[in-house]
Amino acid sequence: MVPRVLIIAGSDSGGGAGIQADIKAVTMLGGHAMTAIAAITAQNTLGVDGVHAIPTEMVIAQIDAVVRDIGVDAVKIGMIGSARTALAVAEKLEELRGIPIVFDPVMVASSGAALADDATIAAFERLMRICTVCTPNLPELKALSGMSVMDKERQREAARSLVSRRGCAVLVKGGHAKGRQVTDRLFAPATSDHPPETEWTEARIDSESTHGTGCTLASAIATELAKDWSLVEAVTRARRFVRMAMLEAPGLGGGHGPMGQQAVRLDLNLSRFSPMLNQVTVPATDLTASEHFYRALGLRQIVQSRPRYARFETEGGATFSVATDESYTGPVVYFECGDLDTTVTFLKQQGIAFEREPQDETWGWREARLRDPAGNAVCLYQAGEMRRFPPWRIDDA
Repeated sequence: MVPRVLIIAGSDSGGGAGIQADIKAVTMLGGHAMTAIAAITAQNTLGVDGVHAIPTEMVIAQIDAVVRDIGVDAVKIGMIGSARTALAVAEKLEELRGIPIVFDPVMVASSGAALADDATIAAFERLMRICTVCTPNLPELKALSGMSVMDKERQREAARSLVSRRGCAVLVKGGHAKGRQVTDRLFAPATSDHPPETEWTEARIDSESTHGTGCTLASAIATELAKDWSLVEAVTRARRFVRMAMLEAPGLGGGHGPMGQQAVRLDLNLSRFSPMLNQVTVPATDLTASEHFYRALGLRQIVQSRPRYARFETEGGATFSVATDESYTGPVVYFECGDLDTTVTFLKQQGIAFEREPQDETWGWREARLRDPAGNAVCLYQAGEMRRFPPWRIDDA
């Protein structure tokens, strides 16, 4: 079943954060996003011009509507419009026993505008008591714990204090710390099956397109938890998604711009070093006869480019192609890469030689060619923007 993720958060009119970022993240990770909008904001990449809290009764009505009909596999909580709504949401979600809940304690927008008053922040305690994991950045950790977060040891003490007092896991996001490396740390309750502390450290991505990073991370974690990944693995996969979305940012606006969630490959392994088997192409002499043969086998034809090429889709999602081009003297195995150049560099470090270095092709893809020890042709490639809906794709044939 498609993971059903309920998002309780605020709307961002600029589309960079909030409900809009949440929906993009859940969708690109293969989930079905449902929403209970708790606040409406008028904002863009430069700042927040206005905030309007949705009445508590309407927020709860949205939750009731989707739970009653569609069902929920995970919940993500973001911006909450008021203390009353925070308490009501906590009481309502207590009814969804066993459902993972990810709470992003939104207090301040990327532009610096306040998105929660003191009473609402005080009510966050109730939400933390019912959530699976809370994902504060360093300023939020300080506000929630009331403790100093000046260095890593004090951050650990503050996080451990929250875990002990509230009973949930705490993922401390390190983006606000200085330095060329970013470290996120997950602190788990002693009663859980997870390690007491897990740390991720990677190079900082130098970008102003950071609007919605926290929203996207929390929604991605919720989606992966809905797929039954462990909390540690869900965080690992969600962090990869966020980093790739930052690298794909479209560069919109004059301030803290939105990320590029829509450009992150849904059908790729989220590791940038692990190619995914996409297709095998074999030679053909009579394309029409080959089309008939493979359709008779039950493959669904998705590309028809007579007399040169035909492509078929299999039940597992991988594809199979036949080609009459003289360049195809034998089968070619195609592996799709999240980052072709990074993958090639890594393989070269392992002593693997390439027949053709990475190069951009006229159809929008980037490819590199090599052979395995038996001489079989292998193509590593990074797909272009037409990957899902190329103009030559057919609905039926």
